[in-house]
Amino acid sequence: MRIHHLNCGCMCPLGGSLFDGFSRGLTAHLVCHCLLIETDRELVLIDTGFGLQDIEAPYSRLSPFFIHFNNIQFDRKYTAVEQIQRLGFSPSDVRHIVLTHLDFDHAGGLEDFPEATVHIMQSEIETARDRQGFIASRRYRPNQWDQVKHWQYYTAVGEPWFGFEAVRDLAGLPPEILLIPLVGHTHGHAGIAVQTAEGWLLHAGDAYFYRDEMNPSQRHCTPGLRAYQWMMEADRTARLQNQDRLWQLSCDRPNDVRLFCSHDAVELDTFVKSSSPESSLR
Repeated sequence: MRIHHLNCGCMCPLGGSLFDGFSRGLTAHLVCHCLLIETDRELVLIDTGFGLQDIEAPYSRLSPFFIHFNNIQFDRKYTAVEQIQRLGFSPSDVRHIVLTHLDFDHAGGLEDFPEATVHIMQSEIETARDRQGFIASRRYRPNQWDQVKHWQYYTAVGEPWFGFEAVRDLAGLPPEILLIPLVGHTHGHAGIAVQTAEGWLLHAGDAYFYRDEMNPSQRHCTPGLRAYQWMMEADRTARLQNQDRLWQLSCDRPNDVRLFCSHDAVELDTFVKSSSPESSLR
């Protein structure tokens, strides 16, 4: 199996380097870091970013608040389905999608892959269907996923993973792919761990937002992303505790686990340059 690192969304909020730490203009550059995993039989997508319908009719799919707050750039080239086709595959080859959570910028492409089974934590789908409060009613967009036909829901059981709770043996998926509950950003947020020949990858989703939050010597987050995390958090205590645990993991196991989050463009660029594509999985 092989891994491709994809950018399935572009957001350019006002704030420049106060958000992303590197932009020199008035706007920042945030990505939607997704994974495409080739198995011997099919494709597995980790998160979807924005989908074709989001691009074609954004105001009927997404909250105007987030469209403007994040300055979302609507371009087909960022959709997972178009990038998968450019790699020479068909959308029907995607048989499984594993989600970190159901926020609008992570689940917008679900309906571009109608035959895929969507794997998610049970607590996340329950929270998304409830949609209570200003942020929840705008972050969760049921019209992005109300046509999904095949769902698999999970609770954390089984052998821990580096001290974290884990969901192993996801239905129909290789044993090298795990769900790692990382509650805080949402009530059902999870990371996705993938075992490769070089060690583990951990897609931490929105458990953190900025690369230096995992810096072993001096942890740091930009003011813009610190404020955004505060605005979006569902459980502050759990979010900060899980960030601390991820930081400790990155310090203790740098040769065993490589972490990345969903929206840091520098992290994505690093992985794209170092894996063309990732080596075969175990």
